[in-house]
Amino acid sequence: MARKIGSRYTANQILGRGSAGTVWLGEGPDGPVAVKLLREDLASDQELVGRFVRERTALLGLEHPHVVSVRDLVVDGNDLALVMDLVRGTDLRTRLDRERRLSPEAAVAIVADVAEGLAAAHAAGVVHRDVKPENVLLDMEGPLGPGGAHPALLTDFGVAKLIDSPRRTRATKIIGTPDYLAPEVVEGLPPSAAVDIYALMTVLYELLAGFTPFGGGHPGAVLRRHVTETVVPLPGIPDELWRLMVQCLAKAPASRLRASELAARLREQLPLLAGIPPLDVDEPDAETEQEAPEAVPGRPEAARERRGAVPLVPGARPDSNRDTHTSMRVPMPDELAGGARGTARVPRAVGAPRPGSARRRAQARRRRIVLAAVSTVVLAAVGVGTWLAVSDEDGGQPPPTGNSAPAVP
Repeated sequence: MARKIGSRYTANQILGRGSAGTVWLGEGPDGPVAVKLLREDLASDQELVGRFVRERTALLGLEHPHVVSVRDLVVDGNDLALVMDLVRGTDLRTRLDRERRLSPEAAVAIVADVAEGLAAAHAAGVVHRDVKPENVLLDMEGPLGPGGAHPALLTDFGVAKLIDSPRRTRATKIIGTPDYLAPEVVEGLPPSAAVDIYALMTVLYELLAGFTPFGGGHPGAVLRRHVTETVVPLPGIPDELWRLMVQCLAKAPASRLRASELAARLREQLPLLAGIPPLDVDEPDAETEQEAPEAVPGRPEAARERRGAVPLVPGARPDSNRDTHTSMRVPMPDELAGGARGTARVPRAVGAPRPGSARRRAQARRRRIVLAAVSTVVLAAVGVGTWLAVSDEDGGQPPPTGNSAPAVP
């Protein structure tokens, strides 16, 4: 059913739902639009509405070919909505779910587009704070770029900042998606433009490998890895590209490149990546000793479900289980200092199980059974061989037992 959004827009069809609200395909004075209608409890929060209005100028002024522009912000009764450009295509998460991993050339081309969009945002004083594949849209009507990549646009600017008010999220809470959170955010420091660079390099790692460098398991473990673990190298990409990724995944924000520098460096890499196929690494098992797929009866795929935002595009798969923002406690210093060694998700050869996974434990049990059986056979063979050797020395007679009487000549 169609509904009015303010005096200028009509929402005609639901495209998807997320934890922050509902995305509609709408119509405005200048044609089709995407309308992100925030939840009613958010709309009734007067402090949030005030923040919403104060951010209006910055968000409306952010225009770039690789940014989904915000056309309007609507505050009308119980309605609190962002009206955005409608992108005819899909989101990067959907493509990643379909293809598992992209060729290095296509992955770098997409990330370079997003870096250019971030450069424009950072120049305008806007930090995204929630860069992830769900918030990258691919324009299927745009010209193909290197590696057959469609133009990429970053969306959902301002949503994390609007929702993250001091009253709604105390200082002991984190706003963001765990897999993409920069270490300084985990440690409770205020987010700067560098957090977007860290998140974007995490996205590039995921596009190349099929999984994020520190993801997997309980969100608290993921947060700890961001602070304590070193990113594991990916085989098959040029050294210069890997050094660039490592620099932008540095724990210290000051060590990372600025968005404009990153975009230029990525563009320079594209000629070196032409023709390189997707990397031949296998995704680590999602289950851990505490979290196996069998823990959800009848839903073995549950262990591999991803969390993310709802795309602002028509035809995208609706998923009410996707969360835009995950709020969690900031780990204490002693928690961040220990327990993380060896827990990062390490690339493995195709088909090889991850250490500690259910498959690896099953293989270990099978090996123990086989080794026990082999040991029994070997011991039996040694015993028979000894019997035969003694028998031959005694002229074919069996060896005397402890109860046998000595032979009388």
